[in-house]
Amino acid sequence: MERDVQFIGQSTAFLDAVERASRAAPVRRPVLVIGERGTGKELIAQRLHRLSPRWGEPLVTLNCAALPETLIEAELFGHEAGAFTGATRARAGRFEEADRGTLFLDELGNLSMAAQERLLRAIEYGEVVRIGASRPVTVDVRIVAATNADLPRMAEEGTFRADLLDRLSFEVITLPPLRAREGDVSELADYYGRRMASELEWESWPGFSEEALAALDAHGWPGNVRELRNVVERAVYRWGHDEAPIGRIVFDPFENPWGDGAGAQEAAPVPPPAQAEPVPALAEAEPAPPSQTPSPPPAIPGDLRAAVEAYERGLMLDALKRHRWNQRRAAAFAGLTYDQFRHCMKRHGLHENDKRAL
Repeated sequence: MERDVQFIGQSTAFLDAVERASRAAPVRRPVLVIGERGTGKELIAQRLHRLSPRWGEPLVTLNCAALPETLIEAELFGHEAGAFTGATRARAGRFEEADRGTLFLDELGNLSMAAQERLLRAIEYGEVVRIGASRPVTVDVRIVAATNADLPRMAEEGTFRADLLDRLSFEVITLPPLRAREGDVSELADYYGRRMASELEWESWPGFSEEALAALDAHGWPGNVRELRNVVERAVYRWGHDEAPIGRIVFDPFENPWGDGAGAQEAAPVPPPAQAEPVPALAEAEPAPPSQTPSPPPAIPGDLRAAVEAYERGLMLDALKRHRWNQRRAAAFAGLTYDQFRHCMKRHGLHENDKRAL
């Protein structure tokens, strides 16, 4: 397979879904792929097509959420010249383009009721009618649809046709979210990290530190594999060298380093400085006592950033130790909000199940 179509992971939940797709691939029936964003629904559609007898024919994709409702039917079924304003010439729809191949309908839950009715007829009879035409066109298309919507609930509410759902759900493949794929986070992180290091032309791959891997494992991954890829590639790019394992992970690229809402608050007016009392001139300057002689400034360490990070991490550990890992009390003790404290814990790779660090 191509590099961007590889399946990375060894968890049972993930491999079961891939195996189900492999078994359904040779069958001509429709397949419905369910999963959160970033779980790989399009990769499953590609697998269903490439392992089927139709692998040499077109795989046509339509994102139903990317088009306004008025254009989806024209995209799916095509139109004749003059069928509507702007239709200066006839155009084949995605069904005709996918003839003898596979049509992948992403974000299926966004289809209008009118488009659902026409789609049902196309699946049922293998015929499509271009907008503005009077005669149907026969097509041989295998339908693979994907969504993260709750289609059975939508059918009960009347926003999705129940008979169309029945036709599409010959096989339903539910993809597990990344947080349910035990052990796959580190494997995916290593894969995407190596790819980014190669793109940056690093001489070697240093991997991630134990703290960074623990932070990656503890994250909830609402964006799943797509989010993980961005986080890992950003961490490698910002680390900038291959001499030491990557030890800093930034989950939120929009993080405000100056605190919550700091930039939105107006600064309090500063009162004018008080008039200083005149100091009488001394006839003779007296030397300062030895105790008041200023001490030389401390030496700046070679890696100031690492020293600051280590000091901040030590303060976090001390606050957690004092309050027996009660994060809310430790946050109050440190003068931070709970969310700020949780963010610092993630940044320093501190986790409740890692109390041995204390």
